[in-house]
Amino acid sequence: MARKIIHLDLDAFFCSVEELLDPSLKGKAFAVGGSPSGRGVITSASYAARLSGVRSAMPTRAALDRCPDLILVRSGFRHYSEYSQKVIKILRDTTPIVEQVSVDEAFLDVSDMPQPIRSIALDLQKRVLMETGLPCSLGCATSRLVAKIANDYGKKQIKSGRSPQKITVIEPGEEEQFLAPLDVQALWGVGPKTAERLRQRGIMTVGMLAALSNADIKAYFGRHGESMRRRAKGLDNTPVYPDSALPKSLSNEITFQEDQDNEVSLLKLLRHLSEKVGARLRKAELAGSVVQIKIRYADFSTFTRQTSLKECTNLDEDIYETAQSLFLKHWIAGRPVRLLGVGVTNLDKPHRQLSLWEDYDKREDLTKAVDDLRERFGDDIIKRADTLITKKKDFP
Repeated sequence: MARKIIHLDLDAFFCSVEELLDPSLKGKAFAVGGSPSGRGVITSASYAARLSGVRSAMPTRAALDRCPDLILVRSGFRHYSEYSQKVIKILRDTTPIVEQVSVDEAFLDVSDMPQPIRSIALDLQKRVLMETGLPCSLGCATSRLVAKIANDYGKKQIKSGRSPQKITVIEPGEEEQFLAPLDVQALWGVGPKTAERLRQRGIMTVGMLAALSNADIKAYFGRHGESMRRRAKGLDNTPVYPDSALPKSLSNEITFQEDQDNEVSLLKLLRHLSEKVGARLRKAELAGSVVQIKIRYADFSTFTRQTSLKECTNLDEDIYETAQSLFLKHWIAGRPVRLLGVGVTNLDKPHRQLSLWEDYDKREDLTKAVDDLRERFGDDIIKRADTLITKKKDFP
């Protein structure tokens, strides 16, 4: 029996919440975003504002140039979190197999429910609107991949200046036919740069990608070629992971026997911690898109700092480079450190955008080879040269 997967996306979520908090905004061109002076950007734009070309991630100054009458709203994120939790509660009341992927987006596996998937989606849409006041759109298919793409496609068809509140259903067996005419960038794993390179070679649609010969698709995507072909045909067996099944974060920290104030030594320890976190992520078959560090000074004052990555990762070097940047930016040079920690959050099953020319595969293969050696012969079988002069007692 075919799976029944729903992707739910709250329409212009931040703006929809702002309209609930201030009904006078309803129907107007407004946006949640930063100040036009400096580097402020648009976080979310109302659908009325989108008709004027205002988009999320656009510099606020550019948004005002396109829409001089744009109303800027800057509200607290506490409200968004509260409304998000209300929606997720409704989804979990429908099925226990709910995976929240962002504050305004979630997947549901409703395969065990006897009703047609369109009926389930319609009931969900009505209930979310009635109980929270928030409009939402849903994509329905036999997989996460197609459900997400269907939802994105369906929402783009509505250009009325109002919330789409669209339900798009792709019936079993129609996946490849639905995907074939779509722009190649609609496919998961094809980012803007990859899409442009494919277009330069005449590969404009998902269907054209699916039709590539084995040699060509391998030349473009290497060992990921067959995976990309399966996606282009709408074949995706990735399960919906209930939130409770995934840890929220993984971290390692060390409390020093003696306070440390030497930058070189602290960075070596930071690398060691990053490698431990990376190894645990790979063992759990997880990756994360937020890296954080924890610094506790000799006086017990404690600080945590974090930053988001463009892609999720579980590679030691990615984690360390980000942790190192955070540390050098926020550590007060020469101030003794009592505790140092590294963590990765926003965890999910590993996924990333593919680029036609990148060294990720080589780094991933090298990391797995090191993991295998350490699994067979112990952690000390291979070390980085720059860690050898660090005293063993410094490591956890």
